[in-house]
Amino acid sequence: MIVSDSIYGQHVVEGVLEELMLSKPVQRLKGVHQGGASYLVNEMWNVTRYEHSVGVMLLIKQLGGTVQEQIAGLLHDVSHTAFSHVIDFALDCEEENYHEKIYEKTIMNSEIPAILKQYGYSCEGIMRSDWRLLERSAPELCADRVDYTLRDMYHYGNITLESVTDFLEHMIIMDGRMYVDNLEAAEWFVETYYGEVIDFFMDPLNIYGYDALAKTLKWALDKKWIGLDDLLGEDEDVMLLLHSIEDDDLKKLLGRLHGNVTLYEVQTDYDIYRKTKVRLIDPSVMHGNRLIRASKLSAKVEAMGNEACKKATRGMYLKVLDAPCRNI
Repeated sequence: MIVSDSIYGQHVVEGVLEELMLSKPVQRLKGVHQGGASYLVNEMWNVTRYEHSVGVMLLIKQLGGTVQEQIAGLLHDVSHTAFSHVIDFALDCEEENYHEKIYEKTIMNSEIPAILKQYGYSCEGIMRSDWRLLERSAPELCADRVDYTLRDMYHYGNITLESVTDFLEHMIIMDGRMYVDNLEAAEWFVETYYGEVIDFFMDPLNIYGYDALAKTLKWALDKKWIGLDDLLGEDEDVMLLLHSIEDDDLKKLLGRLHGNVTLYEVQTDYDIYRKTKVRLIDPSVMHGNRLIRASKLSAKVEAMGNEACKKATRGMYLKVLDAPCRNI
């Protein structure tokens, strides 16, 4: 089959990859939004986990990764619950890794092992191998980190497709890992990345949406109106379930899930404090015949990293001045 991606263009996908794309666990991701609660407060913030997962697979393919690593890329987010990382805030999971804790169980309880076996691949090998293109510890580049940054920032109008294409042309692979061959490209990506994990993730409206939905899910879970297994569906499935529950407090919480709200960043007398995982980037650049961290070559990269660390560590304090509750 032919897959058309907004960033990587058209690719032919067949065999095991095609069958996995059509499987229920991967198709479910079409109904799971990348930004969690974001789409509930701004309908334009609507990138899905499916788009990202397919994008990671295609990026790995474009970079010369094996079919096995492409499989790992396609499957790496299948265990994300409805609303993605919102569940981490509902469960007070500071590492924001609930989906990783249930990854193997989610895979093994699906048709994925049978599909892999049919094509001669080991499910355990796919899940447990060290895929160097797919995942790397920050602050280096990896396909997961690169795709969600480029995808969100492109779809939300922060960068152009031409700039994305130019950046990808400066990517090089050494020992199975991603680097860039140009300091200017590294500076561009660092700035783009912080536009994602600081400006977008910590946008006051985004923070408000996450807080409102996390409180809603936490209330419903604590009251046992819903269970964690219910969150293995799609976003709208869970919203329909929540709206069907006759509980006045829950309806009030649901009534706050909209974008018609006035917010101010304050230091005292705040209504919301939200701190996300600190995410920093400092890619290694080929300089002469050596790989050197961009911050060692660029004062701009060093300054952006310091400022991002300060903002992420501090978190966001918000005052809600006007948030009318909609009737549910």
